[in-house]
Amino acid sequence: MAGTGDFNKNKVEDAEVYFKPYNALFNTNYNLVINARKGIDTKIFYDILILSGLEKDRLADMFHISLKTIMRYTQANKTLDITASEQALKIVALFKKGVEVFGNLQIFRNWLAKPQYGLGRQIPFELMETSLGIDLITEELSRIEYGATA
Repeated sequence: MAGTGDFNKNKVEDAEVYFKPYNALFNTNYNLVINARKGIDTKIFYDILILSGLEKDRLADMFHISLKTIMRYTQANKTLDITASEQALKIVALFKKGVEVFGNLQIFRNWLAKPQYGLGRQIPFELMETSLGIDLITEELSRIEYGATA
């Protein structure tokens, strides 16, 4: 896993340690698609686990993969399939955007855990189960960033 030692997950600079290995993989939609098709190392699951603060089982459920399968893939150095790879890259990109907008990982996590008016009063963490849900959250973050909230 990326980062070790005195990691303070709330600091933007420290969270960047978890984004840096993936930035070039999702910096354009084209790169995201190409890299998702290749498959992403299961290490990304553990990096998202740290970023999100979610329980392992809940995160695995978001990927529609059992925790046992993720652990097996990790041991066998297998990559995630195209759907899980796309979702993982989009989630890392979402967290990067969220930390940029809110300036603090914990504040962003708190926002993700509460119903949001701009998302039809849905809980963003629950919308992250689908690619379109991640897109909706990203769009809402852009509205917040530019002060165009509903």
